[in-house]
Amino acid sequence: TLALMDGGVPISAPVSGIAMGLIKDEKSNKVAVLSDIQGLEDFLGDMDFKVTGTAKGVTAIQMDIKIKGIDKAILTEALERAKIGRMYIMDKLLACISEPRKEISQYAPKIITFSINPEKIKDVIGSGGKTINKIIDETGVKIDIEDDGTVYIASVDSAMNEKAKKIILSIVEDVEVGDVYDGKVVRIMNFGAFVDLGGGKEGMIHISKLSSKRVEKVEDVVKVGDTVEVEVIKIDEKGRVDLKRIEPKQENKD
Repeated sequence: TLALMDGGVPISAPVSGIAMGLIKDEKSNKVAVLSDIQGLEDFLGDMDFKVTGTAKGVTAIQMDIKIKGIDKAILTEALERAKIGRMYIMDKLLACISEPRKEISQYAPKIITFSINPEKIKDVIGSGGKTINKIIDETGVKIDIEDDGTVYIASVDSAMNEKAKKIILSIVEDVEVGDVYDGKVVRIMNFGAFVDLGGGKEGMIHISKLSSKRVEKVEDVVKVGDTVEVEVIKIDEKGRVDLKRIEPKQENKD
């Protein structure tokens, strides 16, 4: 209860619990009901009776018993004394924190859920788990993917959850004409530059599409490692992606 309320979980009511015990003399049939038993009393006693509940009632009970049975009177006494103990413990709990915190703790795990095309699961996982493990290493999140394409991402850092989601979506989303990407130049040829669009996708900017001005050499505009904003202008029948560089506004003015 303390952990849940401190973590900001909106529980409906606080719960406290206590372990009750019983020692019975078989010869005289005298019975002693014990409250808040410890290990020794549990080992030597005849009953371990755990009771949890809210101020309004019992939510769970669990009993281990070594004798043949107990009658209604003993059970009633155990429940009544358990309630007294539970309410005493409840008062101590509520003295520390009286209600759930309004904000979720920064240390509480955050989980986001979304769906992808089941046919794309293999792309997210990668050969031998290479792709998904790279995402996990990069973001520090935990990722689970169901067979139906449901993806669960969990960590204590919401920003990393969103980063992992963005990476996964970049892998599964199909490239379409008109899409804009921030890509990285990975190779330069005399006729253009190849750009990594993320998610294992790559496109090529022809030298004529690097600038609105005439370009003599590709290296005059971009170099390997540069980040460039590009737009998809064509996808041929083989799936090859043609790009054009979106020029920065200042460069356009010049």
